[in-house]
Amino acid sequence: MKKPELLAPCHDWPTLIAAVEAGADAVYFGVERFNMRLKAKNFNSKDLPKIVNYCHENKVKSYLTINSIIYEPELKSAKELVKKAKQAGVDALIIHDLALIPICKIFKIPFHISTQASVSNSASANLFKQLGASRVILAREVQLKDLKKIVKNSKIPVEVFIHGAMCVSVSGRCFFSLSMYGESANRGECMQPCRQKWTVKNEDAEMVYDGERFLNAKDLCTITFLDKLIKTGVSSLKIEGRRKDANYVNTVVSVYREAIDDYSKKKLHNWLERLKSVFNRGFSTGFYLGKPKPSDVELKSDGTTSTHRKQAVGVVKNYYPKAKAAEVYLNHAGLKIGDTIIFEGKTTFLKQEIESMQISKKTIKKSVKGQRISLKIDSKVRKNDQVYVVKKI
Repeated sequence: MKKPELLAPCHDWPTLIAAVEAGADAVYFGVERFNMRLKAKNFNSKDLPKIVNYCHENKVKSYLTINSIIYEPELKSAKELVKKAKQAGVDALIIHDLALIPICKIFKIPFHISTQASVSNSASANLFKQLGASRVILAREVQLKDLKKIVKNSKIPVEVFIHGAMCVSVSGRCFFSLSMYGESANRGECMQPCRQKWTVKNEDAEMVYDGERFLNAKDLCTITFLDKLIKTGVSSLKIEGRRKDANYVNTVVSVYREAIDDYSKKKLHNWLERLKSVFNRGFSTGFYLGKPKPSDVELKSDGTTSTHRKQAVGVVKNYYPKAKAAEVYLNHAGLKIGDTIIFEGKTTFLKQEIESMQISKKTIKKSVKGQRISLKIDSKVRKNDQVYVVKKI
């Protein structure tokens, strides 16, 4: 059976590099307008040629999200963005608003139908095929028992989500944020009030919930049954996370890369531990194995249950390409041999374990705040890149 595509999220250069280095087959991202993650940092449309070139040099496909609702005065701007995507060589657009279909056809650019369209059956999938779509991204509410039938009966490639945040409402159809803050989820502006603590009283003024996150859905995690998802014949497996950091992207993509390439129940514990090490709200199986239970809503979490944290330790002062070494000023904390460190900057992401550390050409095993150290590193970093250590909580 052909391996499905592994599709990773990104929103800036560190997350893009992290996804590619971890083994993504394709990445999806938004720019400054018309995408469902406007609260993310996001690329600029001027970056498109450079992004596409980097992806194609690494044999990775690039998908631009233009998946928010588009209003009448915005049609011209939306058309301009599609034109820029075509000129840059973007491999496909991820769209929701039907107004974009004829525009995509004008510029002869492939388009995928976003999960916002809530495609939940093969009839809907085939309708979008007739309209010219090259892929549909299924609703997150589709169950595993139905997925194989949908794939079999669809005349169009099917994509599904495998990991990441779950909306407590039907994805993208929530008006909670709009009613509270005037920021619409359907326009990519969700303020996530469902993730907050709430105190609720009933008609008798008795406390029902007191300072709990009773709307805060756990994250989707399919690693324990990924083999079953692959056997359905889906074309693409998608990771959510366009507001997550580069370490999250790198870790999650690398785990699912390994699982797709060589799935083994013996590796599950290791994979789960690695997934737990980065941001998560606890894990659930979403809708795949049946309707979510009350336990799939995280009431007590402070936002993440990750087992590790990224802690700032220093800044790169110099990089020596011949020696493959970096000089780092430890302005926050010390380091020791065996620590996992991350270099991150505007166009840098590197994660590795410290194997060699020196001060004035003298090998050391441990350093402290205030020292300048030299580190052997695996690839290029840049002056003023930030350095972090990954610590277990």
